[in-house]
Amino acid sequence: MDAPAVEPYSAADFRRRAEHRAAFERGDGDYGDHRINPELRPFIVRDGLRDAAVLIPVVDRKEGGSVILTKRTEKLRHHSGQVAFPGGRIDPVDASPVDAALRETEEEIGLGRSFVEVIGRLPDYVSGSGFRVAPILGIVRPDFLLTLNVDEVDDAFEVPLAFLMNEANHARESREWQGHRRHYYVMPYGDHHIWGLTAGIIRVLYERLYA
Repeated sequence: MDAPAVEPYSAADFRRRAEHRAAFERGDGDYGDHRINPELRPFIVRDGLRDAAVLIPVVDRKEGGSVILTKRTEKLRHHSGQVAFPGGRIDPVDASPVDAALRETEEEIGLGRSFVEVIGRLPDYVSGSGFRVAPILGIVRPDFLLTLNVDEVDDAFEVPLAFLMNEANHARESREWQGHRRHYYVMPYGDHHIWGLTAGIIRVLYERLYA
């Protein structure tokens, strides 16, 4: 008997694609802001990168998977005011990037790790801001209640996975950066401007699992 069909962009489809690609991937600096700015690679892939981890939390909604994103407060030192995945720097107390991503997620938006099933990892993403980020893939049970840490997060919202994984929604813009023209992805969604590091990781997710 044939297996039941899996709805496109559902959490089940997301899981199938992640498991097909392999459970965990580390990468070696091949992914990052320099992919869209190859001439800036020496300025981006460099010594002294700070290790961080983020969670890509796909909520298992009946109408299709959706991704939890946050808007960082304006007072944060790095990526202030930007749309971001929950996450942050890997601390010495963290046993692994997975542990860091889950800890930071709970601290920032109150999503406990008991609601999250980790299913994989994308290759590390190197940002122009000096971070080497481990994107952790997770499926979230939908019966959660968020509590925002107002010192770090102004807002948390969900975006349909179908929207983020549609290449038609991946625009490219550029601006001057340290005397160079820097290109980056933008993915406007309603009143939310998704760009930079977060949009770059979303683009990798698309390329690795959906392209």
